[in-house]
Amino acid sequence: MVEELTPQCSAKGCRAAAGWALRWNNPKLHEPAYRKTWLACDQHRETLGDFLSVRGFLREVTEFSATA
Repeated sequence: MVEELTPQCSAKGCRAAAGWALRWNNPKLHEPAYRKTWLACDQHRETLGDFLSVRGFLREVTEFSATA
């Protein structure tokens, strides 16, 4: 039997389903076009985004859907 996994929020300790993709990079380490992704639930979208923004890392926030 195959268990289906639901993408979860990247906030520490949060198990909520992801609804947002926060795409970021660290310009001191990554090429300009490179993107890393944190997933966020509605509750943590702003706090995770603020964490990345303060450091100058946040590039874009988009709605996330696990279906391809």
